[in-house]
Amino acid sequence: MSRFDRRGFLRTATAGAALAPMAGTLLSPSPTGAATPRPSAPSGRKTSATFRWLGTSGWRVDVGSSTLLVDPYVTRFDTGLAAGKFDPATSLKVDTEAVRRHTGTPRVVLVTHAHWDHFNDVPHIATSTGARVVGTATTCNLALAYDVQDSLLSPVKGGEVLDFGDYVVEVVASLHSRNANYSMLFPGVRLTRPKRKPKNISELPEGDTLAFQVTVKGGPSVFFMGGSDFVERNLSGLAPDVAMIPTTSSSSTYDYVPRLLKALDMPGVVVPVHWDNFEVALRNPPQADEKSRKSLAEFVAAVRRVSPTTKVMIPDYLTPHTFG
Repeated sequence: MSRFDRRGFLRTATAGAALAPMAGTLLSPSPTGAATPRPSAPSGRKTSATFRWLGTSGWRVDVGSSTLLVDPYVTRFDTGLAAGKFDPATSLKVDTEAVRRHTGTPRVVLVTHAHWDHFNDVPHIATSTGARVVGTATTCNLALAYDVQDSLLSPVKGGEVLDFGDYVVEVVASLHSRNANYSMLFPGVRLTRPKRKPKNISELPEGDTLAFQVTVKGGPSVFFMGGSDFVERNLSGLAPDVAMIPTTSSSSTYDYVPRLLKALDMPGVVVPVHWDNFEVALRNPPQADEKSRKSLAEFVAAVRRVSPTTKVMIPDYLTPHTFG
């Protein structure tokens, strides 16, 4: 998890860059290179897919009659991070009503890594709905500590291509964001099931990081990241139509935007994520501090400089969007 001061929300341009809010259905052809073969729907039929931003890097995707979640964190409790008084001993808790209201009844939950702002709500979702959790060994071991059934856990490393009927998930080995000290918050892994449930946020380590490409059969391919770093070679050939990309808080990762967009073959649509204040309630308009606004403007400017044909779209919370 990166520090809050890189995250925020903009509806209009800052630093001279105009940002377009997401609305309606977007046509997003890949602007360069040959298209990667996509899984097709039976008889060539289209499969409907609706995407709702849950804040941070979280998404709810309704595909056909089933729901898929990516990094769902809607409890959004205060750790002091936004106020500059971060407390690593902040107790973990789940807002069960918010989870019920915003996440539905998912069939699958994809988890990029185990920091609290990605994993906190996942065990409750799994135990209350029977959703399958797909994540690293650390994510799965932590879920076991919360009494998530082993039969609901799918540990992955990267390279797996999983067919869930109306959509296919390709797992991509990835990297977590680096701060100005070339490090990260709460590094480490959990190789075995903890003896008790984690009590505070420091007991949820990063535990390695994944990215996911979700390809809707007869629909778009969408790339989801949870941290602002990546393994360039692992992205070769993905060529997504849409990329949900976290902004970055430091210059520790070299040439982040140009290298990433090139590796992804210049997606038709880029959606910046993980820069809102995730310590306040999930209400529009999302909040941001001034540094976050500047960081987002710089991110957008970099996307436009590297790939002028790419659309940069800014989502509202919980608003349904489609890509076609």
